Amino acid sequence: MAAPTSAAPESPSRLSGSLGVGSIVFMVVAAAAPLTVIAGTVPLGVGAGNGAAFPSTFLLCALVLLLFAVGFCAMSPHVPDAGAFFTYVRHGLGRPLGLGAAFLALATYAAVQAAVYGYVGAAVDELVTSYGGPEVPWWVYTLVLMGVVAVLGYRHIELSSRVLGVLLLAEIAIVLVLDAVVTVQGGAQGLSTAFLDPAQVSSGAVGIAVMFAIASFIGFEATAVFRDEAHDPQRTIPRATYTALVVIGLFYAVSSWAIVSAWGDEAAVAQAGASPGTFLVDTVNAWLGPFAGHLAAILLVTSLFAAILSFHNVAARYWYALGGHRALPAACGRTHAGHGSPHVASLAQSGLSFVLIVVFALAGLDPVAQVFAWMAGTATLGVLVLMSVTCLAVLVFFARSRVDRRAWNTRIAPALGLAGLLVCLWLTISNFPTLIGGSPALALAIAAVLALVALAGVVIALLQRRSSAGVPAPRTAPAEVDTRPDRTPAS
Repeated sequence: MAAPTSAAPESPSRLSGSLGVGSIVFMVVAAAAPLTVIAGTVPLGVGAGNGAAFPSTFLLCALVLLLFAVGFCAMSPHVPDAGAFFTYVRHGLGRPLGLGAAFLALATYAAVQAAVYGYVGAAVDELVTSYGGPEVPWWVYTLVLMGVVAVLGYRHIELSSRVLGVLLLAEIAIVLVLDAVVTVQGGAQGLSTAFLDPAQVSSGAVGIAVMFAIASFIGFEATAVFRDEAHDPQRTIPRATYTALVVIGLFYAVSSWAIVSAWGDEAAVAQAGASPGTFLVDTVNAWLGPFAGHLAAILLVTSLFAAILSFHNVAARYWYALGGHRALPAACGRTHAGHGSPHVASLAQSGLSFVLIVVFALAGLDPVAQVFAWMAGTATLGVLVLMSVTCLAVLVFFARSRVDRRAWNTRIAPALGLAGLLVCLWLTISNFPTLIGGSPALALAIAAVLALVALAGVVIALLQRRSSAGVPAPRTAPAEVDTRPDRTPAS
């Protein structure tokens, strides 16, 4: 099935849908790409980070993000439109910084989607050739999958949710089976306790470990992006946010601990350093047999596809929010009359992804060592800046508005979350050249691009404010009323 080629019916109305907690959590956890993290991030964290204690880093990062989520969710009822970072920063720090955050978020999600597009092209090629198939350029597979994502993104959000749900359950299941078998059998040398030892947790390259761990959570905050498509946003969004964080954090920590236990502490570090690309599949082969190893390789590809589709949906909704605020062409802020989807915004995101992949292919970049590494590093830096600014916006919003006087929710937890995020940001900046291949010049160039993108949003907002200055307000400016059923505020 292909996207319609004729002019699609359009509507300037808001997005529609009836997503529940489960559907949103599926999309957010799929964006985190659990199997991809276990197969790709865990070996790097164990081999180049803090060794066998790396599972504890997931728990520490999850704790910081839970503190961030407290203020994020407390502010949710007071931010009545979709847009996540954009709307939070706009309400807390003003429209110019809000638009700057929106442009930075769009660049961040475009970068992480491009990173996974590179990875999946290489993964599919490796899978096909391992079964005796022809070897073709990685970008051929990437462009084919891009077409599938474009069709799913164009249609109703609940179709994407169902696709992601099936893929997510399959990839989580095989890892949980591995976890259970290793735990029951007691590991190679007993179950690892390294994650409980503070000396081991703080050993090695802790900054590298934190970078890899925090990057594994990218996308969890996207729960707020689906506000207009949630069944009961004031209840659904907070529940989905907390659920996604807890599920992701526990899954990463337990699964990485099980894999370390499967090898033994010292052997796990050695194996992860020597063969990071096959660390998970080798573990599955040893503990579950060759058939499960082949299945894990296949599910890795579907995990990458699920991540791409989820990131696409998030990015499209930033296009949609910016179109609605006239920071991008107004057509991006329209919805499809039949699907209720941001179809123009979705097509715009598909177009941007297509351009990026074509540029990378023409430049002859390696899909993993360069496309994936550089773009994933860019996204990690961008999302940490966004979360830090959003946390500050939450603090300022509640201090100024006084609409919620709960000290823990509006002051203490957000302040602690901001402190934790700033530490993570400092560690990421300090180790950024390592994350994107060891080039300080490239690291500086990427940081400059992100800064310029954010600045462009600020400038557009200031120009819009200047152009509207002195224009008399309309005689009546009724507030937008959401007439959809089942959108009553939480009691």
